[in-house]
Amino acid sequence: MGCWMGCWWLSGLWFAAITAITAITATSASASVTKPVYVDEYTKFPGVAGTITIVGSDTMSHLVALWSQQFKQIYPHVDIQIQAVGSATAPIALTEGVASIGTMSRELKASEIEYFRGQFSYAPTTIKVALDAITLFVSLDNPIAGLHLQDVDAIFSATRFCGGSMSIRTWQQLGIHRDQPTLPIKLFGRNSASGTYGLFKLKALCRGDFKSRVNEMPSSASIIQSVALSPASLGYAAFGATYAGVKILPVTRDGQHYIPPSSISIANDAYPLSRPLYMIVNQSQSHPLPDIIREFLLFILSAQGQSQVREEGYVAVSQRDIVRQRRWLRQYPQSKP
Repeated sequence: MGCWMGCWWLSGLWFAAITAITAITATSASASVTKPVYVDEYTKFPGVAGTITIVGSDTMSHLVALWSQQFKQIYPHVDIQIQAVGSATAPIALTEGVASIGTMSRELKASEIEYFRGQFSYAPTTIKVALDAITLFVSLDNPIAGLHLQDVDAIFSATRFCGGSMSIRTWQQLGIHRDQPTLPIKLFGRNSASGTYGLFKLKALCRGDFKSRVNEMPSSASIIQSVALSPASLGYAAFGATYAGVKILPVTRDGQHYIPPSSISIANDAYPLSRPLYMIVNQSQSHPLPDIIREFLLFILSAQGQSQVREEGYVAVSQRDIVRQRRWLRQYPQSKP
């Protein structure tokens, strides 16, 4: 019992110290951050009707559904269909004309842009609609206080491109559960169609490959539930998901400054696994957006749309990006109602 309980107690003290420092830092930061004042409330545009088909990110599905409900309250003759399979499906659906809008929790790959360009001779338009992050979490009774990004790579990756000297397979290698030296870390993550999967591979695995024993799940909710029910597990999921029964871990790049995901640390890009959420559309000077698509995007970038972002646990887009993107959406001639 000695070392396990001792390590648990020391880990708890360390986590309390980190939390206290984080709280002081967050308070100081929030005092200097001015709450953004968005351009204006959304103004109804005449003659908007029809169908919008949205294909892509599972991470964004709930937020997109809420935006859709609000938009349909303004425009009763609008129908919005949502297919949330994963970010990888968005550029294909947009290129092939199956989707009006693609949703992505990662940036477009060069190959995806070129595929679209091959059909239309120009690149798709990317609109930043919210900010999110990838969180790491364990069950509530796990005494670990935080993780180094290099250790995250050594835990999840078969390649260890981030520089780890050896693979990490057990909790004992992380200094806890020493009374159970062979207790393996049970791993949960997203499937390969997910933008969360792709971004985690990029930022946490340094473009490396996942270990084959990572259990791939269809949604963030299923990962959270699996980790909550498995005391020896570790998972990653989207920050905007609903977290219950798990402990979210701060992470560090340098081994000294452990940063938890929060609205402030994500907005100022201090949290290492932060990311924007995007919508992609087919727009150019020769191919202006239909009114229904343009107005839906303008609604998302309005005070009402960004208020919904904050209410759902995501982080709102900066005022600067709001102004720039609204101006861009309005620069081409409007289509006829």
